This record gives sequence, structure tokens and C-alpha cells, in this order.
Amino acid sequence: MRRLGYLAGVAIGVMAGIGAVRAEPLATSGIGLASCEKLARDLKPEQGFNHLPNSLVLYWVQGYMSAANITTLESDGNYIDLSKYDDKTILPAIKDFCDKNPDKKPISLIDNILNTANRIKGPWTKGTIKWAAD
Repeated sequence: MRRLGYLAGVAIGVMAGIGAVRAEPLATSGIGLASCEKLARDLKPEQGFNHLPNSLVLYWVQGYMSAANITTLESDGNYIDLSKYDDKTILPAIKDFCDKNPDKKPISLIDNILNTANRIKGPWTKGTIKWAAD
């Protein structure tokens, strides 16, 4: 009986310790941070939106690239034409990148695209985004 009480105490202590562990703050999250090793097996670009992992990856990419565009518009008035990065372009590119780089993450490819893509001067006035509530 004593042993059972001891084990119950240990279990409660472990559970309390697990609850107390805090994760580091994240600047990005989502499927774009999954391992290429796994995504390379899951993506099927030829199936387009009929395959759920394709949709999840593309929606993540669209959100990530859109956020980057807002940031660059706000900082220097330039943006990337995202119409060039549809499912027929992005999904095969990520599949190819992940097949060749199983130890990396798709965000690496997207960051490279964002850093090297041609920019367009947008009709934007710096400081027009209200990031915080007044």
C-alpha cells in the first residue's frame, strides 16, 4: 500500500512538472516548419487541392508570404506579386526542395523565394497599418 501511495505521489509530481514547462515564444508556426522528410512523403502536387496536405501547405505559404508582403510594403513600399506562386508553382517546388533536403524545412525555401523574388513598387504610404488598437 505504501508503494502504491509513493507511485501515485511520483505520478502527480511528474504531471505537475509537465504542466509547469513553458514553451519558447514563437514568431512563426504551422506546417511550413514541419520536416521536409515527412512532407516529401505526404505531398502529392499532381492532386492539387484534392489532397489535404497540399492544401494545408499552400494555405500556410499564402499566409506567410502575405504577411511578408505587408511587412515590406510597410517598410519600403515594395511587394512581391503572389499570383506567381499558386498551387501549380509552390507545391512542386516544395516537393522538389523537400525531396532534395530531407533535413530542412519548407520555410527555408519560402524565405529564399521572399529574399530573391522581384519586387514591385506599391501604392502604399508607410505607417498606414494600425498594428495595435488605439
